[in-house]
Amino acid sequence: MSAPHGFGDLAALLTPRSVAVVGASATPGKLGHTIFRNILEAGFAGPVVPVNPRAEAILGRPCTPSVDRLPAPVDLAVIIVPAEAVPETVAACGRRGIQGVVVITGGFAEVGEEGARLQVALADAARRHGVRVLGPNCQGLNNPHHGLCASWPLLTGRGRMAVVSQSGTVGAALMDWAAADGLGVSCFISLGNRADVDEADLLAALGRDPHTRCIALYLEGIKDPVRFAAAARACPAPLVVLKPGRTPRGRAAAESHTRSLAGDDAVAGGFLRQLGIHRAEDVEDLYDAARALAYLERPRGGRLLILTSSGGCGVLATDVAATHGFILPPPPPALAAALRAFLPGRCIIGNPLDLTGDATADWYRRVIELAAPHYDAFAVIFGDPIEGAADAVGATPVQCVTFLGGGGVERAERARLHARGIPVFPAPERGIRALTRLLPRAGVPGSPVRGSRFQE
Repeated sequence: MSAPHGFGDLAALLTPRSVAVVGASATPGKLGHTIFRNILEAGFAGPVVPVNPRAEAILGRPCTPSVDRLPAPVDLAVIIVPAEAVPETVAACGRRGIQGVVVITGGFAEVGEEGARLQVALADAARRHGVRVLGPNCQGLNNPHHGLCASWPLLTGRGRMAVVSQSGTVGAALMDWAAADGLGVSCFISLGNRADVDEADLLAALGRDPHTRCIALYLEGIKDPVRFAAAARACPAPLVVLKPGRTPRGRAAAESHTRSLAGDDAVAGGFLRQLGIHRAEDVEDLYDAARALAYLERPRGGRLLILTSSGGCGVLATDVAATHGFILPPPPPALAAALRAFLPGRCIIGNPLDLTGDATADWYRRVIELAAPHYDAFAVIFGDPIEGAADAVGATPVQCVTFLGGGGVERAERARLHARGIPVFPAPERGIRALTRLLPRAGVPGSPVRGSRFQE
């Protein structure tokens, strides 16, 4: 397995050819056991070496007693040893020629002065020996396209959305939702305390990744705003950032979590807007915006047709769409006549266009085909158990799909849509807000200020 050069000096971290787990454990339930097992079970194709001086073998793999005695050069070391031993372990990795290190261990700057001293020593060791370090106090990384899960839980679904997070739990939640939806991620990277590798480094690397179409970031503070701004401007993939600390109490909590300087929220918001970065309101919005940007094409304009089998959901969608700047023109006369020619009289030919509760998948399909020349995007709402719904939804023009109230049929159709790379939203409001992120008009809340290599 070769590491592509496109990731630059982070190739050893993101696409290593071989891995050593320093602090691998033979005891199930311990983190050193879980991560070692996950790397094996994720399908990593290269050598994986457990480093443990008190075990002969772990999960059938012979142990090496120390980093200095590794049998062959290794690209990546995952370190799970006590905090006080980490700086020397990083130095040993550098002496052995290891270029990438992930430090899972906590107990550094987040716990006080002694931890901060250890973190400085860790960073100094990395600089002296030319090692790039992710962490400490992090949940590792998961690159499903490379078969590498140096993290937990074990998730192997390959997708188009990269997740970069200072919080391991927030990042894992996004991965778990993506896995449940059958969409997966292109990469998950937990930043932790950012002793070395930070969000600017990762934007530079992931921006070159052919698998990544959108990058979702949870950042409690931006480590180096100048470097981050340069990396964001150069990154061709759209970016969505969730930055907490909107209130004084929230900023204090963020600064105590990973010792990040959260800063004034208004300043941070203006900074992100100037860079054309989407700002998410909460974790749910971060997920919705990222998957919309990763999987949906950018519409030509803001003309939206809301197509529904639920009148109530159509009203909810209309409120959100109008609030966020969509244009909601009714079907023009020729289109309305064509629709009335095959739809029952009880259907409401307007915008929203209500097919009523006994709608069929074929009605949806025919409406979309006839209306496509007149609208830039569709909000397609399945409010009932409509079998074959996935067959009614095409790729062009942009279609934002909501499915709710369909029981077992809904679950089956959602799975079919997700298998085709079409995100499905559980409520019309969430779908419309996510679609807003793709509006190609300046001045609309949430609209992109800059394009990407995936958008004209």
